[in-house]
Amino acid sequence: MSSCSSCSCDNKKTFAIAIDGPSGSGKSSLAKNLAAKLGFLYLDTGALYRTVGVYVCESGVFGHETEKIEQLVEDGNIKIDVVYKDGEQKVFLNSDDVSEKIRENHISKYASDVAKIPKVREFLRETQKAAADKNNIIMDGRDIGTVILPNADVKIFLTTSPEERAKRRYEELIQKGKDVEYDAIFREINERDMQDSTRVTSPLKPADDAVIFDNSDCKSPAESLEKAINIIKEKLPDVVVW
Repeated sequence: MSSCSSCSCDNKKTFAIAIDGPSGSGKSSLAKNLAAKLGFLYLDTGALYRTVGVYVCESGVFGHETEKIEQLVEDGNIKIDVVYKDGEQKVFLNSDDVSEKIRENHISKYASDVAKIPKVREFLRETQKAAADKNNIIMDGRDIGTVILPNADVKIFLTTSPEERAKRRYEELIQKGKDVEYDAIFREINERDMQDSTRVTSPLKPADDAVIFDNSDCKSPAESLEKAINIIKEKLPDVVVW
């Protein structure tokens, strides 16, 4: 069972912003910054799939073993809690804080593998929808605007070239002291893109009414944020920017 601990907005009209895009495009950073500027709650849906990936990995099951993964989900022993501390999202797997563990590089592949499985997506879907029913929310993922929040007030499909995404990820990992190679990261990103965009269940693609935002040339998170704010204000002119 999964759950989301969050604030309630009573019966007031709530607004939802969906940000989709490929792995490494900067969705999470942009969504977090937008949430802070707009006073919205932020739900990193990718973290939920990564958390299932951690559970699968630690259960000794490989990502391609679909039937075994389905059985793990059906067993009912996966409990995911999303809590917010000082405005930061923390993810707990069966009461253990896995917020750091889910960002380990090998978990990315597990996340992509489990995301292809309908039973996993069904397991996590209600958590995501329930959060949007109660809060002004920003969600990022790969099928938010197409499947999870098809009636979102604003839909942004964030793109960045594979080369730029690999460069950003490489620099991030080097700064953390990781021993990584650019070519390996670039290859993994392209493999992930292919897998996410060609899967049968909820493939990565922009919603028909999404605004395509290519941030390849944005020099800083602040520049991306400014451009995204302008997109949102065109759709929701009454939203307050802090």
